[in-house]
Amino acid sequence: MDRDRAIAEALMRLAAERAGRSFCPSEAARAVAEDWRPLMGDVRRVAAEMGLRATQGGVRVDPLTARGPIRLSQDPG
Repeated sequence: MDRDRAIAEALMRLAAERAGRSFCPSEAARAVAEDWRPLMGDVRRVAAEMGLRATQGGVRVDPLTARGPIRLSQDPG
């Protein structure tokens, strides 16, 4: 299984488990690899490709350009 697919599966699982709530992208990275920090850029990219909602302080942001910590969730519509 390639890395992007593993990341996408982790993101989908977390989004489903947390329906209506957000989660930290690092949770997906940690589910994919023990050395998870190098995966954070890939996690943000895959989340953006999947259309997950990214927020900072409750405000929607672009996960690819946002600086600092973000939260991800399913887009309610």
